[in-house]
Amino acid sequence: MEHVLKQDTHVAHHFSDAEQQRDSAKLGMWIFLITEVLLFSGLFTAYAVYRAWHPETFINAHKFLNVGLGTLNTVVLITSSVTIALGIRSIQVNRRKQAIGLFIATLVLAAAFLVVKYFEYSHKTHLGQLPGKYYTFTGIEGTDPQVFFSVYFLLTGLHGLHIVFGMAAITWILIRTINNEFSPEYFTPAENVGLYWHLVDLIWIFLFPLLYLIG
Repeated sequence: MEHVLKQDTHVAHHFSDAEQQRDSAKLGMWIFLITEVLLFSGLFTAYAVYRAWHPETFINAHKFLNVGLGTLNTVVLITSSVTIALGIRSIQVNRRKQAIGLFIATLVLAAAFLVVKYFEYSHKTHLGQLPGKYYTFTGIEGTDPQVFFSVYFLLTGLHGLHIVFGMAAITWILIRTINNEFSPEYFTPAENVGLYWHLVDLIWIFLFPLLYLIG
């Protein structure tokens, strides 16, 4: 009876029961994720078009990206996917303190990704490898090398914004976990944030080879 009462407190008035609310929330999240996939699919298409127009430039320009840092960030994000998944699982088995630690670990890993990206961007800025008219570097053979860096900053910058939004969402579920608002009967918000974070990781897994390993 106590579990039923606890579950019912999370059911909005326009849902008949907790299961309907959970299914609706997950459906809404999947629809949102599909729009994100469509957004990046369009950008990946633009990448393919520009690479077809400037194949030599893309090959030469990508050599100025730091594969080591890109690999590090790939490992960081994959690890963060594991920690957030384990955090959600901890809620499901009623291990709140463990979930809190795992969500904090996910935030630390996300912050580490942004720190690495900051050093990459700083180096590009120092060399003048910037998008569009701000490009001043002269050491790359090929036509319009600024095109590659325009694509690079667009794709990685938008992905970086998704990292920031994901960190905000993870902080939200972390606070709710600390306040003991989740239980084995109710964890849908955490589950949906986990789905979003997995998509952010998946997008990077595509970006890394397209930008860093194309040669």
